[in-house]
Amino acid sequence: MAAHPDDEVLGCGGIIARSVAEGHYVTVAILGQGASSRYSASSSEVVTEVAELEEMSRRAACILGTNDVRHFGLPDNRFDSVDLLQVVKILEELARELRPEVIYTQHGGDLNIDHTITFRAAMTAFRPVPGTDLRSLFAFEVASSTEWAFGKFASIFVPDTFVDIGSYLELKLQALAAYEREMRPFPHPRSFEAVSNQAKERGARIGVSAAEALLTVWRRV
Repeated sequence: MAAHPDDEVLGCGGIIARSVAEGHYVTVAILGQGASSRYSASSSEVVTEVAELEEMSRRAACILGTNDVRHFGLPDNRFDSVDLLQVVKILEELARELRPEVIYTQHGGDLNIDHTITFRAAMTAFRPVPGTDLRSLFAFEVASSTEWAFGKFASIFVPDTFVDIGSYLELKLQALAAYEREMRPFPHPRSFEAVSNQAKERGARIGVSAAEALLTVWRRV
């Protein structure tokens, strides 16, 4: 579950590909438009770019192995202008429909306000209440947002779970190529080189060629 198109691939694209390959059903939920803050509210470019980003997200998901992509159109970089309850209700409806077992979402201490609110809403909507099918909730990191908070917010990303994506790093990079317009030249952290290097560094921590890092919010074992 991501705030913006491309967050899902940056944060857990390898995990998505691996999960699909292992036979799990994966839904990608993208809460925000991901583009409207770049233009004036009345600009016709907003409609065009939002539609293009949605199409990019579908192509990226297809590369990773899933066609179940949901978009909810919350205003880009303005989730704080929406009642938190509205965001929670979106996620609660998804929970009722899908009965998920594992949730991957944004980290609550990211620089981007939309990421922070997505995390807070996920914490509320996916509570470990009795009778739920949900077994765990994890937060992922997003290049150019998680690290650029510089650990100055109350919630700091300190990963405690590393998922081996050595066999899926190339698919992750191919999915990011679907978002090529959103990528930047190296040494920007949202460049192909930086994303690949980050995966290799995370992998080296656990003795594999590439990994994605997660922070466990809660887990039922």
